[in-house]
Amino acid sequence: MALIAPSVLSADFSDLRSQLAAVERGGADWIHLDVMDGHFVPNLTIGPPVIASLRKCTALPFDTHLMIADPDRFLEQFRAAGADRITVHQEACRHLPRTLRAIRALGAKPGVSINPATPVQVLADVVADVDLVLIMTVHPGFGGQAFIPQSLEKIRAMAAMIRERKPGVLLEVDGGIDPVTAPQVVAAGATVLVAGKAVFGTADPAAAVRALRAASS
Repeated sequence: MALIAPSVLSADFSDLRSQLAAVERGGADWIHLDVMDGHFVPNLTIGPPVIASLRKCTALPFDTHLMIADPDRFLEQFRAAGADRITVHQEACRHLPRTLRAIRALGAKPGVSINPATPVQVLADVVADVDLVLIMTVHPGFGGQAFIPQSLEKIRAMAAMIRERKPGVLLEVDGGIDPVTAPQVVAAGATVLVAGKAVFGTADPAAAVRALRAASS
């Protein structure tokens, strides 16, 4: 059964405490935090102060996705704010293995993400160093985009690489995930589903989490 990680990017920022409580009632496994800097991706979102505030609102693990340039500068700050998992982009790291080691040394679980145009083969030498691989199934920067169908083949290829090189690494997908696409990506090998609009864009986020769970089971 896939883990469900609602993305607060699509939540109501004027009422984040109740939004987190709703998805927790619905059985969410993690909270996904999209951090964007306006450089690596064309949008600005949240940083360590907001994450530290959210940490007081829930005990669920924080799955922190850094869509930022030169993430090494901020790893300690995000870990101190409460990030349990820290995922960086292959495209943003000058020395990816060193960055992944730094994340683990801070006591967080390291992950690596790739954009839609990046082939999974670039991760062949680092998949053994991570706890999670995140396949972007939309172009990063904004929520609410449509799922890219060609991503299914990338998910299959990444799942095969994980089986070969380090079984047990989690395979996360982010972008356009809803009750229609969820079973498709799970069938392709995904084990963690990030969903924003499909959860927080509904009148009942708790029910939306349960619907995703049912669809992906």
